[in-house]
Amino acid sequence: MELSFTSKDLEFRDEVRDFLANEYPSHIKEKLEKGDMLSKQDLIDWHKSVSNKGWMGYNWPKEYGGTGWSPAQIYIFQNELGLAGCPPFIPFGVSMVGPVIYSFGNEEQKQRFLPDILNFNTWWCQGYSEPGSGSDLASLKTKAELVNENGKEYYIVNGAKTWTTLAQHADWIFCLVRTDSSGKKQEGISFLLIDMKTPGIEVKPIITIDGDHEVNSVFFSDVKVPVENLIGEEGKGWTYAKFLLAHERFGIASVGASKRQLLRLKEIVNDLDDESLTDKVSQLEIDVMALEFTELRLLSELEGGGNPGAESSILKIKGTEIQQRLTQLFVEAAGEFAVPYGGPEGFMSNVKPNGPEYTNEVLSKYLNMRKVTIYGGSNEIQKNIISKYVLGV
Repeated sequence: MELSFTSKDLEFRDEVRDFLANEYPSHIKEKLEKGDMLSKQDLIDWHKSVSNKGWMGYNWPKEYGGTGWSPAQIYIFQNELGLAGCPPFIPFGVSMVGPVIYSFGNEEQKQRFLPDILNFNTWWCQGYSEPGSGSDLASLKTKAELVNENGKEYYIVNGAKTWTTLAQHADWIFCLVRTDSSGKKQEGISFLLIDMKTPGIEVKPIITIDGDHEVNSVFFSDVKVPVENLIGEEGKGWTYAKFLLAHERFGIASVGASKRQLLRLKEIVNDLDDESLTDKVSQLEIDVMALEFTELRLLSELEGGGNPGAESSILKIKGTEIQQRLTQLFVEAAGEFAVPYGGPEGFMSNVKPNGPEYTNEVLSKYLNMRKVTIYGGSNEIQKNIISKYVLGV
């Protein structure tokens, strides 16, 4: 196992840093440094800047328009973006449905969808979880019935998806739907691409505990989907879903972003006379280093032609736990200044005690990050995967 980087890798790192210094949109950087929310257009501008550089397909093979980078280069790219405080990529296109399309889709689907994903002309969202079908995803009930109208085949989709991130902005949604209920629950699931402008789709917001509109419920009422929007074979959607989730979990660890937050936390805690808090930060720093080396070991395996399998569950568990611990320690460091003033305007009021600037957002970030141990498959489910496929028990 080789954990050091080659001279070529280091040259690439310098190229990424040059891009971030000169081509990273300044208005986005300024907003993030102030702790301001990014608009939909800000996120589009960020993705377009990466796309214009030719780097949007950072995790794709060259034959489909990607960079063809090595796992080490992908790690360096993601690490540098995290250290620079860049917004995370909207993953649903480039990191999720894109690899499914180029791995299992037909040539027409590849030509139709992949260029728009690389150019960020299409905003995708994910239709997996349902009311009552979250971690037990195979119990999903959204139904797609194949019908023939005047010689043309369609799926008629009825059901609901929930916790659908940024569906209010999305142009397309990729969905797991049930096309057959006669066998095991993992069978009879298909993978459909659905235009969000199709009649019969309704998006309703879910306001989360931090007061933000990030997730939604999506309802399908007799939604007509052309049969050519089926990916791969009917009934094989569970296979494609597992492929997608392995790639999703690999990217959730966000080591670079955690390292940046840790550096900021250390600066804050160094100015406080709190031995207990200092000890907690030191332990967290050790865990971040261990997580980074774990990711590098997996990258070393990928260099040898492996795939992110059950090992990605380890990264998902530890990465998300570290992200939550970071936000908790920021709240502890902020003390009474973390608590919104519960005056006439109510909970999460903009009226706050006069604390340091960093304290303004620590509670909302803490509340928002409660989700990370759940999405991408809850950490409890990840432990079952590790037990079965890594430990063999």
